[in-house]
Amino acid sequence: MMFETWWLLALPLVFGLGWMAARFDVRQLISEQGALPRSYFKGLNFLLNEQPDKAIDAFIEVARLDPETTELHFALGALFRRRGETERAIRVHQNLATRPDLPEPEREHALYELGQDFLRAGLLDRAEESLRRLMSGPYAASAKRVLLELYEVEKEWQKAIDAARELQTLEQKSYSLQIAQFCCELAQDALQRKRPEDAVKWLNQAIAENPANVRAPILLGDVAAASGDARAALGHWLGIERQDASYLPLVADRVVKAYASLQQEGTALEWLHGLLKGKLAPELLDTAYKSELETNGPEAAARLMREQLRRQPTLLALTKYFEAQAAVTSAEVPAGADVPAEDGAGDRDQETGAIRDLLQARTRNLARYTCRECGFRARLFYWQCPGCNRWETYAPRRSETLG
Repeated sequence: MMFETWWLLALPLVFGLGWMAARFDVRQLISEQGALPRSYFKGLNFLLNEQPDKAIDAFIEVARLDPETTELHFALGALFRRRGETERAIRVHQNLATRPDLPEPEREHALYELGQDFLRAGLLDRAEESLRRLMSGPYAASAKRVLLELYEVEKEWQKAIDAARELQTLEQKSYSLQIAQFCCELAQDALQRKRPEDAVKWLNQAIAENPANVRAPILLGDVAAASGDARAALGHWLGIERQDASYLPLVADRVVKAYASLQQEGTALEWLHGLLKGKLAPELLDTAYKSELETNGPEAAARLMREQLRRQPTLLALTKYFEAQAAVTSAEVPAGADVPAEDGAGDRDQETGAIRDLLQARTRNLARYTCRECGFRARLFYWQCPGCNRWETYAPRRSETLG
């Protein structure tokens, strides 16, 4: 009985203590909020309502009333840069970086933001100068990543290799894919300067860095073909099948030309016919059609496309079939000849031509390479996506999209 009485007396005491603690927390919160200007909360509200212009105006007012709010200055600078107002962003971050009373960590933060501002503004030399001051400390890795992006924009491939190697050591993360691509870029520069020996050196380094790199064997084949060694070129290009057969369509035209230079057109057609039976058929249709047409004539090309339609029906295959049919008709009727139509043959020829023209117009811009990272679509194949600047994000297979 005494135990129950003790609990009855304790309950009001616990309740009272809880009420006093709640009042203390509320008063403290009101006090802290009262220390912040109203413009601060207005700015937050504008941000939440996706009104960055009004938010910036509100935060500028806060920064004017309280110049010590460094975090707010950083937020302002980021907002300016996001809106493309790089001059205002640079001014905000420069003012922070030159303040004598600013703690060193915040000064490094300001330099890092300043480097990004200069990069966005296209002032690459000044961006590099700011970021180079952060080669040690908490912003070292972030600064090196921005520097790597900067060197790619400038096409300073040797500097990009050095920056990637530094990041590799600092982050304990592999950059071999990017370094191999930088070596390939240097090889292409050497080829343009008519220095094939240097190109081969860089390409061998690319393979050593990343044995899975397909671009290097393609370029090695180009070097061999340029020197007149078609067999060596074929060895490089056909060897891609052992690495990743999906890249073979990128070298199909090269392979056909190399076989033609060796007077082995039949071997080229045999190789293409074998690939048409697999998953690479859509990518090889154009090359196979042209090769068949040039080697065996329009009837053989039409027959090949008819077989392909049975195996893998696509709009592109249908287009090539009607192109071949039109070529057959043109071959049967010499140019300028006035041959009377029999049994509606003339109407059928016109229909075939109309269907061909319609399909060509529909499929001309149909097939596209698509970036796996950002979805950027392009008619040409890129090793570096023009949209997101990532390397090797384009699959070598195009997609037929009607949208």
